Amino acid sequence: MIPDIPKLVCPTVAGAGDLLKVGIFGGIHGDEPSGAAACIELARWAAAGPADLSGYALHLYPECNPTGLAAGTRHSRAGLDLNREFWTGSDQPEVRRLKTELRAERYDVIIALHEDDTSHGLYGFVSGALLSAHLLEPALAAAEHLLPRNHAPTIDGFPAERGIIRAGYPGVLSAPPEQRPRALEIVFETPGLAPLPLRIDAAVIAVRSILTEYRQLLAHGSGI
Repeated sequence: MIPDIPKLVCPTVAGAGDLLKVGIFGGIHGDEPSGAAACIELARWAAAGPADLSGYALHLYPECNPTGLAAGTRHSRAGLDLNREFWTGSDQPEVRRLKTELRAERYDVIIALHEDDTSHGLYGFVSGALLSAHLLEPALAAAEHLLPRNHAPTIDGFPAERGIIRAGYPGVLSAPPEQRPRALEIVFETPGLAPLPLRIDAAVIAVRSILTEYRQLLAHGSGI
């Protein structure tokens, strides 16, 4: 049985050009509640039709691992880390449901919200289009007003520079391998031992920064 994975489709605000589709994914690890809560806060923000959302189609998935969130466990009820199951031939129902969404929507930008209880500060992973790192840097800077950045040269076993990692684990939630052009993909990590309200606010600030910076980068590119 495929579980119910909520999807919040935010009102669009007219803007120049085609709508850019952005998918925000939280709660794929059930012991990381801030991503799910940040999605709800972003939905509330989007409901007012802010100018910052102009030209975007914003889709929010706050509970990608509903059984894990209900139990407060990293893994799903089946005992699996769902963030290692994408595009691997997995038969997990949550993964199949989300893969159907990813193929149907073909997001221009994919942002996954996570927590790391072994990190003392903010950091993130980038992949896909080259612009991803240019969007993560200002997002980290904006969120640093609330929580410190992790400046370690190695984070989670990967080489890092100013909290930005350009590698990653296989099987993480991402755009379909066949999608062209590739989506901009960012994983934003908050320190899991920080107070929950700060983790939520940092994730919200980071997402809003990414949306603002992406529009500015596109405007700059069209003027070249």
